[in-house]
Parts: sequence; structure tokens; C-alpha cells
Amino acid sequence: MCRPDGALFVADAALEVMPITVQAIGGLTMGADPVAYGIAAVAATRGRELRSFSVRKEAKDHGITGRIAGALQVGDLVTITEDTVTRGTSIFEAVEAVKAFGAQPIFITVIVDRGGTCAAMAREAGVTYHPLLTAPDLGYEFGS
Repeated sequence: MCRPDGALFVADAALEVMPITVQAIGGLTMGADPVAYGIAAVAATRGRELRSFSVRKEAKDHGITGRIAGALQVGDLVTITEDTVTRGTSIFEAVEAVKAFGAQPIFITVIVDRGGTCAAMAREAGVTYHPLLTAPDLGYEFGS
């Protein structure tokens, strides 16, 4: 995501699988930030407006307070994203923060799923999960 060609490739792949009903994209800072902002920027060049946001690790008590920073709005249908996922804890920390804010996570996508456990967690939470790549896709076992 830190190279222009990588950002375009990831955005193309994510936009292809992401539901058209999604209005915002973000996740736990730092891993989600370049992914969410890159996808939103590329989407805008194609006529699709996605608000982007970050979930802070801790709530701020000054300025714009709370855990959400960015353009997320109450009631938004949301994609939670991340660069990689192993256990799913960061993804689901972001899911819970977005729900607490008043928006609805409906889709999760990551560039690479290294652990293989996030799919079951997403099913249990009632959120669609679609990694762009998995460890086995790259020739590795989950958890390697």
C-alpha cells in the first residue's frame, strides 16, 4: 500500500468485492489507515464516494474526542479493513468501536489473512469477510 502500483492494485481488488452499499471504510490505526484511505481515494476517481476514518487505540479527551477520527457518520454501512490479520483481535476491536459510534460494520476485508481465524469470528459476528489473499494463496500455511 505504500507504493502507487500497490495502492491501485489493492483498491481495485477491494472495490471489486466490497458491497456497493458500503458508505465508509476504516479500521484500527495504523495498519488500516493506508488501506482505507487508498481505497477511498481510488474509489473517488471512479465516482464512488467512500468516507474514510481511523479507529484510535484509545479515546482522546480533547479536540475531537472519542476513538473515531475521520468522516464516519452515525448510521453508515461500513467496511472494516486492515493490511494483515493473524488472530482478528484488531479487526474486531475496530468492529466494536464502529458499533459503539453508531455505524454498522457489514463487510471486512484485509490484504492478507495470515492466521485463518478471522473468517469464523466474522461469521459469528454476522459480518461478511473477504480477504484479498490468504497465507495458503501465497504458499504458506496459516500461522506461518
